[in-house]
Amino acid sequence: MTDVLRVELRERIAVLTLDRPGVLNAIGTATTDRLGEVLDELREDDRVRALVLVGAGRCFSAGADLAEIESFTAAYQFREFVGRLTSVGRALQHHPKPSVAALHGFAFGGGLELALACDLRVAERGTRLGLPEMKLGVLPGAGGTQRLPRLIPPAVARQMILTGEPIDADRAYGLGLVNELAEGGGALAAAEALAVRLAAGAPLALAAGKRLIDEGLRMELDAAIAYERETVSVLFTSEDREEGLKAFRDRRPGDFRGA
Repeated sequence: MTDVLRVELRERIAVLTLDRPGVLNAIGTATTDRLGEVLDELREDDRVRALVLVGAGRCFSAGADLAEIESFTAAYQFREFVGRLTSVGRALQHHPKPSVAALHGFAFGGGLELALACDLRVAERGTRLGLPEMKLGVLPGAGGTQRLPRLIPPAVARQMILTGEPIDADRAYGLGLVNELAEGGGALAAAEALAVRLAAGAPLALAAGKRLIDEGLRMELDAAIAYERETVSVLFTSEDREEGLKAFRDRRPGDFRGA
């Protein structure tokens, strides 16, 4: 199982590489299980402040492993398969440490669904992003129909989902689906640089910021602002807040400890 995912620690970031280039990083049960285990382990790893998700070889991921899916003989098997991918997406979205997807080649189907669950996305120019499940007579089942219209205009998401047709990285950047563009071969380096900037932040504030954005979007505005006020009031008591103010006065980067 460990063959399907490589984990490398670099400058307070963990680079997680989908490592099945021979099958275009198709995502099967072994991949979702291993990725879920790694995300759980990294929650408590103080050496890591941010995550980067990337694919080996010529693309980020072609999507779910169709060879494994074709072996299913009952709907419950497919439901369990999709459930594992959904759980990994949830683990990424709600992970206390921010994540950046580094996209190149193409990110289709379940691969794009994983990227949508990350906090930020970097893509090389020419990368194609799509949810082609409609062309197979099904639909995205691991968050694609829900996360995509929350990230880009619903009318564009509707077209992508109902036609199965992809968009390129430049259009995705214009829509806000991709945060940064990179030239050919530069997605990983750009994602790592972005992750290093994230990792420089205070861990408690990073985790709280993720929660405020995700949970606040589901609330009425007044309730969300009240939730924000209570959250930042708690952060005021942290050692990192004291360090941040001291670093500002000293005109130096903060040395945040997550306390």
